[in-house]
Amino acid sequence: AFPTTASSSASAWGDGMRPMSDVVELACELIARPSVTPDDAGCQQQVADRLQVAGFQCEHLRLGEVDNLWATHGSGAPVLVLLGHTDVVPSGPVAAWRSDPFRPEVRDGVLYGRGAADMKGSVAAFVVAAEQFVADHPDHPGTLAVLLTSDEEGDAIDGVRHVARLFRERGQRIDWCITGEPSSTATLGDLLRVGRRGSLSAKLQVRGVQGHVAYPDKARNPIHLAAPALAELAARHWDDGYESFPPTSLQISNINAGTGAGNVIPGYLQVMFNLRYNPHWDAGRLEAEIAALLDRHGLDYTLQWHRSGEPFYTPEGRLRSVAREVLAGFAGAMPEESTGGGTSDARFIAPLGAQCIEVGPVNASIHQVDEHVRLDDLRALPDLYRQLIARLLA
Repeated sequence: AFPTTASSSASAWGDGMRPMSDVVELACELIARPSVTPDDAGCQQQVADRLQVAGFQCEHLRLGEVDNLWATHGSGAPVLVLLGHTDVVPSGPVAAWRSDPFRPEVRDGVLYGRGAADMKGSVAAFVVAAEQFVADHPDHPGTLAVLLTSDEEGDAIDGVRHVARLFRERGQRIDWCITGEPSSTATLGDLLRVGRRGSLSAKLQVRGVQGHVAYPDKARNPIHLAAPALAELAARHWDDGYESFPPTSLQISNINAGTGAGNVIPGYLQVMFNLRYNPHWDAGRLEAEIAALLDRHGLDYTLQWHRSGEPFYTPEGRLRSVAREVLAGFAGAMPEESTGGGTSDARFIAPLGAQCIEVGPVNASIHQVDEHVRLDDLRALPDLYRQLIARLLA
């Protein structure tokens, strides 16, 4: 499957300057598969077919409605995992895109399509880098592995979270993990992500007594009752940050109450909020703190929690130092080392004892209309990953 083009300088082979590279061709083939979470749409089988030819042992882990691929080459320690996902978010209205989101198109040196940056480009680069490395080092020490899921953009229940549970039961060791999330800001390699905050979501329901607004003595308004507690939550200073982590933040995202009528005191109030937190906290302590605050305000409430993942952090060590040096060669300067952004599947691998980093293309268009990646960056990614692998395993 080749990309269509929409530029006077473009050809059916890419950008009109040279034939389409192996990584671009594979990225286009993956983008052309509409693998909206949790549907893998055959992406992992395509990857497995190539990796098996290169000598990898491939295990398909179908968990619930989710496909996961575990491909390994070599044996023993150290174990280096290339972690990615083949699922993508929905495209939204196709008419809003300049070209079909699942028909990859090259325009002026840029590849467009859903998943181009997040993260089928990185998956394609993983495959090419792995093929090149094992061809050059067939008897390399340790284990090189590729782990892919089709449930990163969704609930993340039967994806890497579930796989990590299986690994723990098997005693599967992981020393280093490189996640291909789009981490760069302006130039490929200008940012090295060395950790992520934890994410904890809550759905709060505060019960009152419905009644007529003219007779407040016969009702209990849950909005009025909850307002002081919500104000305290919103204003609370949780901490001052942790090393390179920003301070913990609580954000209220939804508030809903009432029948739609202007003369009715509602019987309940629903509030949704999320905390992004650094290693000063864990989910259990945050849940206890918030429950104690609500109790102190005397509310009649129920609270449902969803633990997306605990924070993780990779301190200075071999993985981080190697990555810093390799990225500097691509970006022309030492990368920023960051723990910002949302969450990634590395949050499930880190608790296994692995050091985790995230390295990928520029994060400028992910989840947006006309998602894209620069061809020059995509062509450079396999070499970036291959250098990381070689420095760690060769």
